[in-house]
Amino acid sequence: MTEQQHTTPARRVALVTGGSRGIGRESAERLAADGFAVVINYAGNKTEAEAAVAAVTDAGGQAVAHQADVGDEAAVAALFDAAEEAFGGVDVVVHAAGVMSLSPLVDLDLDALDRMYRTNIRGTFVVDQQAARRLRTGGAIINFSSSVLALAIPGYTAYAATKGAVEAMTLILARELRGRDITVNAVAPGPTATALFLDGKDEETIARMAAQPPLERLGAPEDIAEVVAFLAGPARWVNGQVLRANGGII
Repeated sequence: MTEQQHTTPARRVALVTGGSRGIGRESAERLAADGFAVVINYAGNKTEAEAAVAAVTDAGGQAVAHQADVGDEAAVAALFDAAEEAFGGVDVVVHAAGVMSLSPLVDLDLDALDRMYRTNIRGTFVVDQQAARRLRTGGAIINFSSSVLALAIPGYTAYAATKGAVEAMTLILARELRGRDITVNAVAPGPTATALFLDGKDEETIARMAAQPPLERLGAPEDIAEVVAFLAGPARWVNGQVLRANGGII
């Protein structure tokens, strides 16, 4: 047997922001099941992040957790440093961290606008900047938009505006990375049963929104994780796109 036949291919590595809860956590667990080593980034909830790591390792995978504010460029650089130190490099970045405050434009507290700007717009820019500098050949950047951008639902003005910025960054960065063999796409979920969506909504509102898609249910985090896994793995010819995973609302 030759030396080359003895060589084991390096395990691919995924870094997931917002990976301690909701869609981020489900995506991290799905990618780990697909054979990725996973770096789970969290903003502040260390307990949830450690639980996500335990879920991956208990299933036979590899994972570490690392705290970072995605809007802080030094913290995000340190996050990528930690990923490289733990696993040797980064192949896929899933930027699932996000915040949402709902209000008509006329009433929105501008502090809430600034918080959404920092996490959703600046955070995407900072994370994508590090990803563009560091991802290995054959990599993938997966950002998160939202189907509310196209639905134009009253009360979502500021949140949808931040997601419009995410889509612009995604489409342009895909072209800026010409020649690198790195794909850049965004996933735009519809109403999905996570704390981000459910918090602050009454049962009537939730039931009404669940009835909107032809499939007549809310999305589940695992529905969105399927799309993430597709973009992270086999979907090498999908690039510069926004995939609207919403059960057919639009």
